[in-house]
Amino acid sequence: MTMVLSVQQHVKGEEYVDKKSLFITFEGIDGSGKSTQLNKIAEFLKEKNINYIITRDPGGTDLGSKLRNILLNYEGKIYPLCELFLYLADRAQHVDEKIIPALNSGTVVLCDRYIDSTLAYQGYARGLNIDELINLNNLATNKLWPDLTLIFDIDPDVSLKRVGDDKDRLESESINFHKKVREGYLELAKQHPNRIKVINANQPIEDIYKAVIQIVKPYFS
Repeated sequence: MTMVLSVQQHVKGEEYVDKKSLFITFEGIDGSGKSTQLNKIAEFLKEKNINYIITRDPGGTDLGSKLRNILLNYEGKIYPLCELFLYLADRAQHVDEKIIPALNSGTVVLCDRYIDSTLAYQGYARGLNIDELINLNNLATNKLWPDLTLIFDIDPDVSLKRVGDDKDRLESESINFHKKVREGYLELAKQHPNRIKVINANQPIEDIYKAVIQIVKPYFS
């Protein structure tokens, strides 16, 4: 089996735990194409005979699926702090039940969204304190941060057209909200350039994949 290179980046505000495999997260506003690229990287790992799992945040466990349904489909008002703690509950269960066991077994974890989504959506867009969000996420995840985060950057006007009319609760937020989320992602990338890589998602799918694979390949020997 191809060996996974260990990446331990100690960045201000982020603390890393020792693990036996690579943790990669895929981020971006809704309709950015991140899930498509996650699946293409999974195919790349499969061709290389590298063990991996695909998971998502929220909804990576049975409990998480129930929380995801509330977060995305509840028709009443969910206040920002309540929304935050629902995401944190999902993440705590997800990390303990699925992500850490996979990493400890030497399995690469590909996750559709993770902590950076909370920082962008609940922090930069909802206005909750970023430092407090980092501390709470460190508590919920036992300080487990990704080794590599790929942010797929696209104009919200374009991405929301891709989503179409069948929008969930968050996709139905105002265009100004989604612009704040995008700005939050780009700010996070500036703060953590070693971990976070920004990819232009306005390109054709195959061109995006070429950019992604150039970033991902060096993490494997």
